[in-house]
Amino acid sequence: MLRLGVLCLWRRRSLVFGVPAKNLGLRKVASGVSPPGSTSPRALNIFDRDLKRKQKNWAARQPEPVKFDYLKEEVGRRIADRVYDIARKFSLALDVGCGRGYIAQHLNKETVGKFFQVDIAENALIHYVLKPDGVFIGAMFGGDTLYELRCSLQLAETEREGGFSPHVSPFTAVNDLGHLLGRAGFNTLTVDTDEIQVNYPGMFELMEDLQGMGESNCAWNRKALLHRDTMLAAAAVYGEMYGNEDGSVPATYQIYYMIGWKYHDSQAQPAERGSATVSFGELGKINNLMSQEKKSQ
Repeated sequence: MLRLGVLCLWRRRSLVFGVPAKNLGLRKVASGVSPPGSTSPRALNIFDRDLKRKQKNWAARQPEPVKFDYLKEEVGRRIADRVYDIARKFSLALDVGCGRGYIAQHLNKETVGKFFQVDIAENALIHYVLKPDGVFIGAMFGGDTLYELRCSLQLAETEREGGFSPHVSPFTAVNDLGHLLGRAGFNTLTVDTDEIQVNYPGMFELMEDLQGMGESNCAWNRKALLHRDTMLAAAAVYGEMYGNEDGSVPATYQIYYMIGWKYHDSQAQPAERGSATVSFGELGKINNLMSQEKKSQ
């Protein structure tokens, strides 16, 4: 399960409500995963969250954990760029799942008055704690992430063992993000995608970095281990299919960025149905009208 973090921003308004800190995180369902014993047909328990917590804790205890932060630092910078694209100043920001402050280091007080960091992304009720006209900005890995590694492992395992199992956690499809944000209560949604490519000496160095990030596979249907021959074959396939001229191999990380606003009366509203004064059929005539206007000038 790969998660980068989210950022919530508020403007100072009088029409807001407060949420006592002691009440945050009390609900057990926040990420679409049902709590123990739940029978909800809409909740899918895909990830072993206890294992993910162990992976993160192990990565944090390593002698040099900062050297594996390069990807999250880059995404944090790109999230900050999206904050600067919003032409307003926010009095308060909450960085949920902040890690070592990958977003905060790129923001200044001219854009955000106060900045709080909380590593509670698993049970955070983002829309609930936002003030009206507050904005949610998030980033997560997309469906094409590590496609080179996945294809190489599948081909090698199929050839050596007669079948394959998923060795990389599943990802969200981009067309699902808008539906999820809408169901969560956000409006004026924006979803865009970006890619970051990192070159590694080989497949094993890539897997070492993923482990150092705490981003190893934690899906329930994961396979416990891969045979040595399969791993060596996968590394050979990786280099043959995707290798660079200098002998390194690329790894693609697809990033989904999402922005959603909490409703407020001051926000722009859609026009009433039937209030349009121009039909779609007349839009094709705009170029002709503009050219005629230029000639008359």
